Amino acid sequence: MIGGKFGLDDRLRALLSTAASICGVSAAIAAAGAVKAKKEHLAYTASLVILFALPSIFLLPWLAGVLGLSPAVTGAWIGGNIDTTAAVTAAGTLAGEGPLQIAAIVKSTQNALLGVAAIALTVYFTFKVERTEGSPRPTARVFWNRFPKFILGFLAASVAATIYAGAVPAEVSKAAIGVANNLRTWFLIFAFVSIGLEFNISSIKQAGWRPVAVFGSAFTVNLVVGLVLALLLWSGFTI
Repeated sequence: MIGGKFGLDDRLRALLSTAASICGVSAAIAAAGAVKAKKEHLAYTASLVILFALPSIFLLPWLAGVLGLSPAVTGAWIGGNIDTTAAVTAAGTLAGEGPLQIAAIVKSTQNALLGVAAIALTVYFTFKVERTEGSPRPTARVFWNRFPKFILGFLAASVAATIYAGAVPAEVSKAAIGVANNLRTWFLIFAFVSIGLEFNISSIKQAGWRPVAVFGSAFTVNLVVGLVLALLLWSGFTI
């Protein structure tokens, strides 16, 4: 809504909204495939996510201490409001072991909305934004071509890891998943570097300050609303 008021491109609005509400860069990548966004839009969104996430690592644990929040509320606030999973882990670690556990649970639950958002955006852009009067009705093939397939990989990896962890001793599964996490980190690094190589400074100059204002507004609203929800839902929870 805010992006529309500022006159942003529909595709850039979709990327900014998904990144701010789910899981940062991963959500933006999923949204980019669903709405056929420009590569510059994805690079710009990823830059904004990181720009806001880095200070949040230190800001939210500090604010939680100033406000006297309980460990559970602190973790829920961190997990629900910092946009990238890595930054959530870092902030939770600074806040303590208890907040880290809650933050990880809340963020993982939030990340599950990635597939839902990708499907919703695909349907909306196919039927509403891009469809012209008199054009044929989109087929299932169109949805499949636009759907970001890596979400299916996320799901398959989660199922496989869960089954494996339940079938072998804890120390064995912990070591194997540790190796998988290291590989994931390297692949994420390669992905982010590739996104950065597509970054075009001219597109930033053309977009100006408006996307920054939109993302900053969403970030501020998230902090306030997220704090209220964390207090309502987690105040009575003890770790």
